[in-house]
Amino acid sequence: MLSTSARLLRLVSLLAVRPAWTCGELAERMEVTERTVRRDVARLRELGYTVDSDPGPWGGYRLRPGTRTPPLILDDEEALAVAVGLREAALSGALGGDQAALSALLKLRQVLPKRLGDRLGDMDAAFVQTPRAGEPQVAAGTLLELAAACRRGERARMAYRDWGGRASVRDVDPYRLVHTGRRWYFVARDVARGEWRTFRADRVERVQPTGRAVEFTEPLPDPALLVSRASATGPYAVLATVRLPVPMEQALRSIPATVGLHRADGPDATVVEIGGSSAEGLARYLVSLATPLRVLAPDAVRRALLHRVHELLEDNVEEMDRPVPDAPPRKRS
Repeated sequence: MLSTSARLLRLVSLLAVRPAWTCGELAERMEVTERTVRRDVARLRELGYTVDSDPGPWGGYRLRPGTRTPPLILDDEEALAVAVGLREAALSGALGGDQAALSALLKLRQVLPKRLGDRLGDMDAAFVQTPRAGEPQVAAGTLLELAAACRRGERARMAYRDWGGRASVRDVDPYRLVHTGRRWYFVARDVARGEWRTFRADRVERVQPTGRAVEFTEPLPDPALLVSRASATGPYAVLATVRLPVPMEQALRSIPATVGLHRADGPDATVVEIGGSSAEGLARYLVSLATPLRVLAPDAVRRALLHRVHELLEDNVEEMDRPVPDAPPRKRS
């Protein structure tokens, strides 16, 4: 059983992540009775939290916008240090794909007094993140908007530009943000298509809440698995299937989940689907793995792989056939 203080902190955290909760929902999440929830809400109001409520069985509790929590006691330098650290952790993916840094940064901005919040916004606009070579840059503001959309639990209207540069506006039900170590992906349910989709965060141009609450039905998808599948299989001109004579764990070390879609082929082998722009490009990638493998399909990738191997073999045979230059005479001491 949680102590009263721990329960109150838990209640504040829940009220901060959704526009509204019914008393029954809060009781279920906190594993207490509805009477305890009402009593804890009264305690929060005594402590200075502005919690609004609607009467009736379908009424709910919510934190009033602009007064979610009392101001966090941080001076300017402390606030800057915390915000910069959280921002860098989010953009670098230092904490993996659990969105902890983004969630903390979002909460920090919500509880800071307006004066500090405005200053942090100005500083954030002035910061520039140096992207990895060949990788697009995602603005911290965009990541925060997407994280907020996932937390609100309501439908959003998103402006997006796909891999071909085509712009579209679509309604989505936000779910999760996933960081692969190279890129951020936004996982949401596409309302018009009625299916789960993954969107590259750097291609999201705008996200606006619609005010319509969303209730997801079980079973919910694994967001990391959705991103892995999307990254491995499309949109690519060529898809290859290869078999590695190693267990799944070892195969994942050779070909990451963001590059290929893996399935076990018995206890000692793994079949991987990999996408690429051309058969020749896939062949070069497979050779670079420096690991035993067999191309199951298509024939174009198999022929390109054999051609690449023959080229490497001929280049090295030619090197071996060249006469070795005479060694320079040794100097006498």
